[in-house]
Amino acid sequence: QAAAACNPCAAACNPCNPCGACNPCAAGGSAELTSEEAAAVYSCLLPQMVKSYGKSDKKVALEFAAYRAYSKEPYVSATHGERMVMNYANEEAKAYGAYEQAGTFPEGSRIAKPSFAVKGNGQATLGPLFVMEKMGGGFNADSDDWRYTMIMPNGSVFGTTNGKGSDKVAFCIGCHQSVTPDQDNVMLLPEEYRVK
Repeated sequence: QAAAACNPCAAACNPCNPCGACNPCAAGGSAELTSEEAAAVYSCLLPQMVKSYGKSDKKVALEFAAYRAYSKEPYVSATHGERMVMNYANEEAKAYGAYEQAGTFPEGSRIAKPSFAVKGNGQATLGPLFVMEKMGGGFNADSDDWRYTMIMPNGSVFGTTNGKGSDKVAFCIGCHQSVTPDQDNVMLLPEEYRVK
């Protein structure tokens, strides 16, 4: 059975644009897994994810697993360090399920991506929890009022827009701006993994 371990690169994080060649605490890829294996590993890790991320002071860290899942199974996300991720959105962000036709998200929308990697030896490691929250008008013009937060596997907050470590998550804004205004900064998962 896969054992969860804290992110080994946490002390050496070096923020850079994840749309480029590197990513903070990039896992360096994950072992290839079948759909069934990825789902089994994720199912095993989810309770530990909630517990670990929940050590932060961010309410979303405890709530995300109760949000609706919009990915059928974990998949590799090139823009999140080649880690395996799942996509969740709260009730306010239910338009996420319309994907390209979602339009502008209302204040209170939250989208969360827990992540993990499986090494070649079969060891599973938790990755960061990536969160987008739509704030009120005037929160941050550069981010179109989205607040980005990265919560590390030990519960520490790597950074949050307009908060502590804001500069560390500035790359999130730059990358997500690539799909504005058509998708309100929300990057979409590959079609084959979408919940219809």
